[in-house]
Amino acid sequence: MAIQTLQWVGGLNGYLKLIDQTALPTKKRYRICRDWPTVFRAIQRLEVRGAPAIGVAAAYGLVLGIRAADYADFHKKLKRVAEKLLSSRPTAVNLKWALDRMAQTARSHKNKPIAQLKKVLLREAKRIHAEDRQVCLALGRYGSRLIKNNSAILTYCNAGSLATGGSGTALSAFYQAKKQGKKFRVYAPETRPLLQGARLTTWELSQAKI
Repeated sequence: MAIQTLQWVGGLNGYLKLIDQTALPTKKRYRICRDWPTVFRAIQRLEVRGAPAIGVAAAYGLVLGIRAADYADFHKKLKRVAEKLLSSRPTAVNLKWALDRMAQTARSHKNKPIAQLKKVLLREAKRIHAEDRQVCLALGRYGSRLIKNNSAILTYCNAGSLATGGSGTALSAFYQAKKQGKKFRVYAPETRPLLQGARLTTWELSQAKI
């Protein structure tokens, strides 16, 4: 079972719940985001990290940023919040990709009533999240074919559930291989700035008894 790094709770008036990765491995603490500045800080402080997870978080953050807007200032506010979220971690490729996709969705539905437009954006954020889960599963299926019984595997940084909206990119292959009954050992070296390999990957794999 993949760790659920982030999730949207409730409807349009709901909130984003994510694991604060700076507290791991000694504590499993959650960050509740009810507004876009909280999402901004979570990305900036590496409470949520990994390009796919950051992209998903930003899409939900944009929903939080525009849900109180009226029709007159909706598009202006969307642009301003997107620019602010982008500045939280400009090197994260999925961050800009997700924000651009959300902005394009808003433009494509600009003639809809404002209440409906907001719901469309929440659906799009959830779609981005769901697509990432599917990508992770596909990567796991293909990657697990490369893992042989009694392998010793070196993985760098953290590329698992904690870094994505699903079961991970590289680590997804490990989860699928374990389900297939394969036996293997993983080495996870330290990675700066926050020891993602030694601290996060080892914690994550230990939860799956790998």
